[in-house]
Amino acid sequence: MTIRLDSLDHCFQGIVPGAIATCSRDGTPNISYLSHVCYVDANHVALSCQFFNKTRQNLDENPHACVQIYDPVSFESHVMRLRFLRSESSGPLFDSMSLRIQAIASHTGMTGVFRLLSADVFQVRSVERVEGFLQPLSPEDEAVPPFSPSSDAVVTELSGLQLVSLRINRAVDLAGLLRDTLVALDEVFGFHHGMLLLPDESGTRLVALASRGYGEEGIGAEVRLGDGLIGMVAAERKLLRFAGLGADLRYGRAIRARVNELSGPDALAPEIPLPGLPDASSQLAIPLLMCDRLVGVLALESRDSAVFARWHEAFLQVLANQIAVCIERMMQRDDEEEAPPPAASRPAPAVGSRRRTFCLYRNDDCVFVDGEYLIRNVPGKILWKMLRAHQQEGRTDFCNRELRLDPSLGLPPIKDNLESRLILLRKRLEQKCPDLRIVPTGRGRFAFEVSCQLELVERDSA
Repeated sequence: MTIRLDSLDHCFQGIVPGAIATCSRDGTPNISYLSHVCYVDANHVALSCQFFNKTRQNLDENPHACVQIYDPVSFESHVMRLRFLRSESSGPLFDSMSLRIQAIASHTGMTGVFRLLSADVFQVRSVERVEGFLQPLSPEDEAVPPFSPSSDAVVTELSGLQLVSLRINRAVDLAGLLRDTLVALDEVFGFHHGMLLLPDESGTRLVALASRGYGEEGIGAEVRLGDGLIGMVAAERKLLRFAGLGADLRYGRAIRARVNELSGPDALAPEIPLPGLPDASSQLAIPLLMCDRLVGVLALESRDSAVFARWHEAFLQVLANQIAVCIERMMQRDDEEEAPPPAASRPAPAVGSRRRTFCLYRNDDCVFVDGEYLIRNVPGKILWKMLRAHQQEGRTDFCNRELRLDPSLGLPPIKDNLESRLILLRKRLEQKCPDLRIVPTGRGRFAFEVSCQLELVERDSA
C-alpha cells in the first residue's frame, strides 16, 4: 500500500461521491456511484448496502472491487483496490453506519423505507493516487504563494481544549455555562454556528437554550427525539458527523421522489425541518451524557463542507463529557439559596402606562401576550404563577425551592429541569416581552421585574 488510509480523511466524509467498479463471474463490468465510503481502520473500509443489487450480486460472484474517491480540498483522486470480506448486519460498525442513514431518512420523512441492509467490509489491498487527474498549475497560479497562517493563529488540540475548559469552569450559572461554551468554540476553533439543547419536562423533546450565530431565532427551537439529525443523536446517544450534508439530503430526497412517484404523495411522512442554517453543508451533533442519561445535545454546523475533521469527534467528545458534568453540577445546586440582597440595592422598575394583556389557555398551558404566542408547558405555568402573585400581592422576589415545591406546576422528579425552564422563560421574555424581566439575585433566587400594566385572562382553550 503506497498511501496510508488515515491520511485521506477528507475523502471519507462523503462530500464528493465516489464510484465502485465490480464485475460478474463472466467479466461483465458494472459501475455505481457511492454516497459514502466509511473508514474502518488502517486496512479496511466499509460500504453501505442499500440499493446496489447488481453490485452486491457481482461481489458474491467475484469479491474484487475498485473504488475511486476524491479529496474535496486538494481535488486529488485516489483509487482503492479492494477485496470483499463480509457483510455485517449488527454490531458497532453497522450501528454507526445505520445511524447516519436513519438520520437522513428521518429528516426526509422516509423512516423504515430508507435503511441500511448491511455494512459491507472490504480489505484495502492498495491505494494509488490517480496521476494526471488534475491539470498542472499555470505559471500565474504557481506565482501565488500558498496560504500559511501565522503561528499565533494556529491552535493545537491540547491548548484548544485547555482554553475551552477554562471558559467552561469559570461559568457561575447554567445560562453562563451554555453561553460561554458556544462562545469559546467559536473564538478558539471558528465554529460560528452552534446550539445547546436540553430535554424538556416530558423527556420527549429537546429545546435549544443557548445558540450562537442564529440571532434570537435559535433560542426555543424544538426537536423531537428521533426526528432528524439532532433528534437521532439524542435518541441513540451516539455522535453523528456529516460532511456534504446537502448531497446526502439530495440523495434522500431523490429516493423520496421516486417513492412518491410509485406510491403517491401521502405514502411518506412529511420532511422534518432542521433547526439552524437552512443551507448547512456539514453538521456535528454530540450527546451530553451522565452514565447513559441524556443531559443534552451539542450541535454544530457550517456552510463549509469540510470544516469538521475526524479528530474533532474525539476532541469534542472529551469536551462533551466535561459539559455534561458541569450541567449536572449546576442543576444539583439550583435549590440552594443565598441570602437575598437588601431591598434598597434593587430598586423596583418604574411601571409605565403601557398595558399588556396576558392570556393563559388551560388546556395546554400556553401563554399569549397581546395575542401573540409567548411560551407553553411548565415555563408557561411558572410565568402565570409569577404574574398572578405580582398582580395580587405585588410580589417581585421568588426562589427555586418555592417553585419546585408547588404541585400545580407539575415539575418532574428529575431535579435538573427547573433551571433550564427558567433560562428558556427568561430568553423568551427578552425576545417577545421585554417589559417583564427575570433577574438573578443570588443562588436559587431571582426577581420578577414588571414595567407595564398587567391584564390577566384565563380561557379553557383557544
